[in-house]
Amino acid sequence: MEKTEKKKLDMRLLGRVFTYVKPYRLQFTCSLVLALVLSVFAPVRPYLIQLTVNEATGKASSIPGWLKLFISQAHLNNVLQFIIAVTIFQIVFIFIETLTRFIFSFITSWLGQAVVKDMRIEVFHKISQLNQRQFDKTPIGTLTTRTINDIESINNIFSDGLVPILADLFAIIVTLGTMFYIDWKLTLISLIPFPILIVATYYFKESVNKSYLRVRNAISALNAFVQEHISGMAIVQAFAAEKREANKFDQINKEHRNANISAIFAYSVFFPVVEIILALSMAFLIWFVADNKLDAGLLVSFILYLNQIFRPLRVIADKFNVLQMGLIAAERVFKVLENEDMQPQASEGHYNPEKIKGEISFEQVSFAYNMPHYVLRDLNFQINPGETVAIVGHTGSGKTSIISLINRLYEIQSGKILVDKVDIRDYNIEGLRKHIGVVLQDVFLFSGSIMENITLRNPDITKAEVVSAAKMIGMHDFIMQLEGNYDFAVMERGSSLSLGQRQLISFIRALLYDPSILILDEATSSIDTDSEMLVQQAIDKLIKGRTSIVIAHRLSTIRKAHKIIVLDKGVIREIGTHDALLERNGFYAKLHQMQFADQMQTAS
Repeated sequence: MEKTEKKKLDMRLLGRVFTYVKPYRLQFTCSLVLALVLSVFAPVRPYLIQLTVNEATGKASSIPGWLKLFISQAHLNNVLQFIIAVTIFQIVFIFIETLTRFIFSFITSWLGQAVVKDMRIEVFHKISQLNQRQFDKTPIGTLTTRTINDIESINNIFSDGLVPILADLFAIIVTLGTMFYIDWKLTLISLIPFPILIVATYYFKESVNKSYLRVRNAISALNAFVQEHISGMAIVQAFAAEKREANKFDQINKEHRNANISAIFAYSVFFPVVEIILALSMAFLIWFVADNKLDAGLLVSFILYLNQIFRPLRVIADKFNVLQMGLIAAERVFKVLENEDMQPQASEGHYNPEKIKGEISFEQVSFAYNMPHYVLRDLNFQINPGETVAIVGHTGSGKTSIISLINRLYEIQSGKILVDKVDIRDYNIEGLRKHIGVVLQDVFLFSGSIMENITLRNPDITKAEVVSAAKMIGMHDFIMQLEGNYDFAVMERGSSLSLGQRQLISFIRALLYDPSILILDEATSSIDTDSEMLVQQAIDKLIKGRTSIVIAHRLSTIRKAHKIIVLDKGVIREIGTHDALLERNGFYAKLHQMQFADQMQTAS
């Protein structure tokens, strides 16, 4: 029952993979036609060799009508001329067969790559649309494996899997049919060991299939581990954890090695078994031909026929495993495509104003990343247009969660978030986000030029606009000192720039998009005092005339805020100005005193 269900699943997966072939129906049809042509070609050369050997040994043979179309009557009456004519015909035929096989291989590989290209685009688009919580719980290496390795395995369904298997099966069927047509008794004698081959092939397929499944899982684990540890190598080195992490990697790598060795062992057993069975078949064949004094040409052709049957059978089980691994990879890829935990789509909301004032209201908002563990509970506050509001609180109090909700990176469980008195769920998501600029503590810069990182490859932004924004932020002179100026190559994650410089580039980016609402998340927490002064000056220019939400650990940076919201464990404790909250001598005052005491202790 379990195997039946698995076969049904495989057929459904195969059918779904082949939906991607629809745009390439012509190429797929051509590959099937060429597979049939190659199967018809398969028994031709052994038969021609049989005729040649019989003619050379003085045995009379009936010449088929199709061959008489290519060889003149004069050649048929002379043995030497007949052999020469058939040899020339074989050379031409080999050229045609080779060319046909090349076209077949090229089309099947091209088809696989075309499907892979389309599928990879769809998967990447899907991943880019997933809800943020999916990235919170899914290792980056796993998604990388799905997008690259697993989809590449699907290519093998076409280049080394289904279509080549069909071509081999067609060739075996045609060859067997030809053998039975020539001499059915000799064919049956030759195939006496054949059941042993079928049993050996089945066990080989099952063994390699299990090994390959272990290999795929090990590759996924390797990718996830390497991706994560390369990204966090600074932490590994800072805590001298290289040896411990290397030991973990060694364990994962050993599993990958053992899985591959298991597959190698199966191959090492299977191929000699096939050779032994082929040798047995030939022994029965030679015995029967000698015992019945049959033609030498018949013996030679049947030896070639047996090789034509056993040669694809040597690899057909492996191709079935390649097909199976392609289907396993397809199942994983389709799980990504079937994931319905998506961020809101642009088509869901219809409100898309050209400009917004920037008023923000939270009405009894509660939110949990994982139910029922709420990180925000019944939040109620309002930010007026043009106000600068600071959000403070201990780590884990829910500050960053608030800005994630305004952007609709996550969906709230209850309550309402309003922008200009309109529920953000009624906004066109792209229209909402274009009015919100975000500058994060950990500025992410992509590999590429400074210009590309500022514009995010938006062709509508001109260089003059970038230069103007850079001058306003105070970064233009620094950029002009770099090699290539605005074309300076930024290394991965911006490692060729300091934290302060990265932060200022992110300000230029935010300024260019001219958002009505600006969010600054810990914008000065990781930079030195000199850089902080530059960043603070840039912030003052950036927030002017905009609704601004500032999250900062350093309370000294938010004294100018019109309003300060104090969070503790997801609940608002206090709201007011800096001076008013200090006078109240409540939660904010304690935070201020603790930070001031820490600064005094550090200074001493």
